[in-house]
Amino acid sequence: MPVEHYENFPVASLLLPARLRPAVETIYRFARTADDIADEGDASPEQRLRDLSAFEAELDVIEKNSSSESLLFKALTVVIREHQLPLQSFRDLLSAFKQDVSTTRYADFAALLDYCKRSANPVGCLMLHLYQKADAANLHDSDAICSALQLINFWQDVAVDWQKQRIYLPLADLQRFGVSEQQIADGIVNDAWRALMLFETIRARELMMSGAPLAKRLPGRLGWELRLVVQGGLCILEKIEQADCDVFRHRPKLGKTDWIKLVWRAIRM
Repeated sequence: MPVEHYENFPVASLLLPARLRPAVETIYRFARTADDIADEGDASPEQRLRDLSAFEAELDVIEKNSSSESLLFKALTVVIREHQLPLQSFRDLLSAFKQDVSTTRYADFAALLDYCKRSANPVGCLMLHLYQKADAANLHDSDAICSALQLINFWQDVAVDWQKQRIYLPLADLQRFGVSEQQIADGIVNDAWRALMLFETIRARELMMSGAPLAKRLPGRLGWELRLVVQGGLCILEKIEQADCDVFRHRPKLGKTDWIKLVWRAIRM
């Protein structure tokens, strides 16, 4: 299952039970399509918001038990009803995609976490509902893992996001460590930048570790998938640190050789 566009969707297709693959593919298609509306192409911001509002209207149709003319939403209706998925998770995703259109800076970490709450956490919520494991403790830890994954994606993609005129590093942190937007534009890695990035990697790691016990509680394939997701995120943080925090010239990503290490670490969990 390709995941080129929507990075927040954790999919390990080899571990995914065959009975859930159609549902996961439909949810992923919804998220990827909406994300592309917000990010891809040359549509105006106004048009992007209108198209995302049209998606919200389709969710209203599902809630009213009416029929949609859209093939995507017909399939999504079946999945939502069959697995009793919460519509609010889909609405939260659309809210985050709309925010991507209009918001390019975040004042502080609290504002960024609020965005993560809607852009990433709903994915974990939906996966837990699919596996019928969505109790309060599991959802709490899932939120921590998903938010951490979103933060890690931001830290590794500082240069990519700048090309879209976006900065996800909290402005309060930039000010605290003496890093300017121009420094990001120029890709300057100095002591101030390293201090900032080390602070952010520690913050993301602590959040990930706070939710990691979920991977050990969940049984079977879901637990193993989540172990790999957790270890993959932690590995990216290590790569940021090993590159001396130079994410401008060395975008950290997982290679084939990393998977041996990830499997070993997953087993040791």
